[in-house]
Amino acid sequence: MSNDPKLLAAQAQSLKAQGRLHEAITLYEAAVASAPGSAAAEHNLAAALGDAGRWAEAEEHMRAAFAKGAKAPESWLVLARCLQAGGRFEEAEHAFRKALELRTAFGDAHFDLAQLLWMRTGDPVRATHRVDQALAAQPDDVALALVRARIIENTRGAAAARGDAEDLTRRHPLNLPVMVYASQIAAQCGAPDAALSHAQRASRFAPQDNVVAVTLISALLGAGDAARAALEAEALLRRAPEDQHAIALLATAWRILGDPRYAALHDYDGLVRTSYLDTPHGWRNLEAYVADLARALRHAHQAVSHPFNQSIRHGSQVPDILGIDDPAIAVLPSALAPAIARYVADIGKGDDPLRRRNRGGYAFQGVWSIRMQAGGYHLDHVHPKGWISSACYIETPPTGVGAEGWIRFGAPGIATSPRLEAEHYVEPKPGMLVLFPSYMWHGVIPYASPATRMTFAFDLEPAVLSAAAPAGSNPARDQALP
Repeated sequence: MSNDPKLLAAQAQSLKAQGRLHEAITLYEAAVASAPGSAAAEHNLAAALGDAGRWAEAEEHMRAAFAKGAKAPESWLVLARCLQAGGRFEEAEHAFRKALELRTAFGDAHFDLAQLLWMRTGDPVRATHRVDQALAAQPDDVALALVRARIIENTRGAAAARGDAEDLTRRHPLNLPVMVYASQIAAQCGAPDAALSHAQRASRFAPQDNVVAVTLISALLGAGDAARAALEAEALLRRAPEDQHAIALLATAWRILGDPRYAALHDYDGLVRTSYLDTPHGWRNLEAYVADLARALRHAHQAVSHPFNQSIRHGSQVPDILGIDDPAIAVLPSALAPAIARYVADIGKGDDPLRRRNRGGYAFQGVWSIRMQAGGYHLDHVHPKGWISSACYIETPPTGVGAEGWIRFGAPGIATSPRLEAEHYVEPKPGMLVLFPSYMWHGVIPYASPATRMTFAFDLEPAVLSAAAPAGSNPARDQALP
């Protein structure tokens, strides 16, 4: 391995772009060791740790970056995200506002501040207040106008944002992000022809752009052209073979076309596995352990509304539960390890998108918790940067009508023509863990019971590890398989 911090950072960035975040972090750590006085190296490591959901560690390195002279608004943004993930909302708000003092048109900081205010209050007016002020001072800032539209979409719904999106396309017809957003919003609003028109224009401007490709493929599926969608998805996967969203889109096209390759990717009996947490040492049974997990997670849920750009509705989310200082959380990786080990061993190796990445081990890529109230549900979605995804149930509402509150698989999270329904369902029970490929569409059916539905979930990425975790490693993050 090179000792040149710039080369290490470049290699880490490349791995991160490929979705190999665990390996990227190792190189960012090496860059910090090679340049112990570098604020930039600390910042890059902190940002990557945040991407992996390792927020407590990210904060440590971000504090080190400030001690070494970091002053950029991006550094305040990373710190703010760390503080928010730790439930320190007042401090996080201060840090977001500090980033905006340094750069008044900082779109990411505006978006994240609005999200925090929305999560704390559920007030859409308060969420847009700061970005409205910034736009009044800079009315021609297209990027800022797009941020505002996205905030409106997340607080008031896609229909409320569509007018802004269409206005932006008239005012800035050659702006690529505007074309992409207009297509996405039109698709959400049930306007497939407009969605396809915007997506096709974007594709003519940037035919190799992956975000544009995803938007075009989705629009083609919504317009009923599954054959072309499949061709575009195959081209995208040649550029980004591990992109789980691209795999899901190709599989959706195959399903519409009746291609037998779809069934192999969606072998629900073989690839969606349920099991239960192991009872850790110190607890008399699983029921007692799950009760202690529930207590710890209830305390962590402080927000009143869902975060932006997430699948949850009518609930709250805690982004990094492994950072919670609680005995039940501390042993959670060991309670999960046997079930994960069995899953990885059972799927084996092969040529398909799941098995070809099986390297015998795994690393956690974020562990978060969701708490829902009556009417809560998850939009159908995939995890684009994952490998294996999960849902583990801590509190479940009483059995409702039909499959209320159940997790379902196979219903695309985009409009398709013809419309495709879910194909597989799992009834949640306290202590149950469900593991499945990250490319599978999945969501939660709304439930009417006033009881709480609380879960935690995680994504795994492949890793090669020895039979025992190396000395000094963090077993909450890296797990070896027997």
